[in-house]
Amino acid sequence: MEYPKIQTIFMRDDNGLIIPTAFTRPEFEWLKDCKFRAEEKIDGTNIRVEIDFDETGVCSWEFAGRTNKAVIPEHLLSRLHQLFDGINFHEVFNNPPCGTHVTLYGEGYGHKIQGCGSRYRRTTCDFILFDVKVGNWWLNRDNVVDIANKLGIDYVPQLGYMTLMEAIKFVYDGFKSTIAEDSTLDAEGLVLKTPDNLLFRNGERIVMKVKGKDFRQFVTKYGKDSLTFTEVDGKLVLATTVEQDINSHYAAS
Repeated sequence: MEYPKIQTIFMRDDNGLIIPTAFTRPEFEWLKDCKFRAEEKIDGTNIRVEIDFDETGVCSWEFAGRTNKAVIPEHLLSRLHQLFDGINFHEVFNNPPCGTHVTLYGEGYGHKIQGCGSRYRRTTCDFILFDVKVGNWWLNRDNVVDIANKLGIDYVPQLGYMTLMEAIKFVYDGFKSTIAEDSTLDAEGLVLKTPDNLLFRNGERIVMKVKGKDFRQFVTKYGKDSLTFTEVDGKLVLATTVEQDINSHYAAS
């Protein structure tokens, strides 16, 4: 199963710039004061490990990219085989019932992957786990970490629990990647998840992203004074001096 598109928090205008006062989903207004689990967003390429335990109990597995047509770079594919060849998936998943399907979702990153790849890993590439789905169930963070440990692979760093505004300001202020060999590399942003995998009305899981690039582009066009964070009754409030019209084409980008 392809990984669902992660919802961006803000609407966008005709220039493709975020509109910092307009959420893309009405649920965000209701949830904005709740604490979300914040994980570092890694700038790489989406990778899936699709695992099937068929009706006879035989386990088969394959690698895939963001879509079924995506081509995985050869050096990354070689690294994936190093990590997963020889794994006893029956043991990792405690001998699941026949017919069980499992998907490991992660990011392939490092050398020759994206423009900043060699700042993550100067000469190598790697895979880092961020989600696991067993049948129709998305596993909670503790279970994802447990599976990563059993597999001997890395999992995305958790940077704490934050409200939407706390996460937005955290990304706006900028922070360094916690996994890069180059300690000066600015992190791409945050991915925010609810602790118990709550759903939107349409049944999709509530997961959202906040990217530093969006704020840099906004400030480049409108100036640093165009965005202000203030505290009102103990809560952060984001305001802007810029008037923008919403372009619905960018609402779910």
